[in-house]
Amino acid sequence: MYNNTAIYIFNRLVRLAIIFFILYLIFTNFGTFLMIIGVIFVIITFLIYNFKKKMQTNSFKFRFDSQNFQNGQNFNFNDFRNFNQSDFQGFANAPRVDEVAKAKEFFGFTHSPSKEEIKKRYKELARKYHPDINNGEDVKMKELNHYRDVLIKTVE
Repeated sequence: MYNNTAIYIFNRLVRLAIIFFILYLIFTNFGTFLMIIGVIFVIITFLIYNFKKKMQTNSFKFRFDSQNFQNGQNFNFNDFRNFNQSDFQGFANAPRVDEVAKAKEFFGFTHSPSKEEIKKRYKELARKYHPDINNGEDVKMKELNHYRDVLIKTVE
């Protein structure tokens, strides 16, 4: 299925080819030069036209209008300026099962602890692993903080 524009361009190309052929017959050597230039010009024009046509049909135009977005609701984009990444709870932030098991082992839990139990055990272990008590070594304290975060995420 060709549209009218493609047929029009094809007719124009045929006419140009005929004109250049006549010029070739008239100016043999110079005609050859003109014919080569003409063919190159026609090919480039045809390629540009097809490229533009393809870009127009496959393009995605996104237009954002905040009035249409609100749909009568009280939505405020400024709420996202104070967005804290740690506030987001979802599957992407869920800890892995093996990490939860390591955290329970580190804290000494055999069951799924409550938030209060985690806090209480954290305070006990923080007194034990704090860098001020352990000559500045903070490896265990970092592990403790990480595993506390893992356990808190499983409780919430």
